[in-house]
Amino acid sequence: MKYEQGDEGRSFGYKAAGSSAVDASGQEGTMEFINVSKDDALAYPNAVHRTYPSTVNERMETTIIPFVTKSAKVNDTILGIFNDTLGLPKGTLSKLHPKNEHSGSEARTTQNPPRYAPDRVAIGAHTDFGSLTFLHNRLGGLQVLPPCYTEWQYVKPIPGHAICNVGDALSLFSGGILRSNLHRVLPPPGAQSHLDRWSLVFFTRPGNSVILRALVEDSPLIADTVHNTPGKNFETGQTAKEWFARRVKYQRLNNRVGPETWKASRGTENE
Repeated sequence: MKYEQGDEGRSFGYKAAGSSAVDASGQEGTMEFINVSKDDALAYPNAVHRTYPSTVNERMETTIIPFVTKSAKVNDTILGIFNDTLGLPKGTLSKLHPKNEHSGSEARTTQNPPRYAPDRVAIGAHTDFGSLTFLHNRLGGLQVLPPCYTEWQYVKPIPGHAICNVGDALSLFSGGILRSNLHRVLPPPGAQSHLDRWSLVFFTRPGNSVILRALVEDSPLIADTVHNTPGKNFETGQTAKEWFARRVKYQRLNNRVGPETWKASRGTENE
């Protein structure tokens, strides 16, 4: 398929339903989506990473570029607040998300049809790959598993509101002070179960060359937290690009060898 993501760890492009696993057993996910790179959107009509179908290009200037620009601005504001809360020097987190470096930041539209069983997972339990996720959806189906909980909890959509998730990168930068929480997507519950579930997302991710590690040299708060949690590893030895590509690649069913493939796709889920 011309605009498919492929199996080499690329996220930008189309992901068909059933192309990625949702758990260690290799069960197929039911959700399809298309991702548009922030770099490609802001460089349009030039292509940085790849080209997109006409349905995307026709809406690039009127819809996608404004959405990417405004979403990035919101996430940048939140990063600034977290920067100060963590006791980091001014602009530290901003420098890890430089505007002049390519990244995995992207916009996504998802669709999950209503024809599956209520307990059939659309997207399996995971933490987000990057720094911040800015999510919009009108139907239920998103669930989180907070710390110390044994049962999944629904996140109720509230009109006029968006959901913001902390991802792996920000959790690692903060030494675990900011948690990248486990979440998944099921078909909408109850009276919504006969409806297609759509969502719109923007993911802010660090620059491709940024090493994912705790910023212990920049914040006494982060340094103390890491010191007091010796069982956790905040030194990944991977760049943001490597972390992102690994997670995408080993969720693809074409790359599946066994349960170890699923394990290789994991981020901070077990931290």
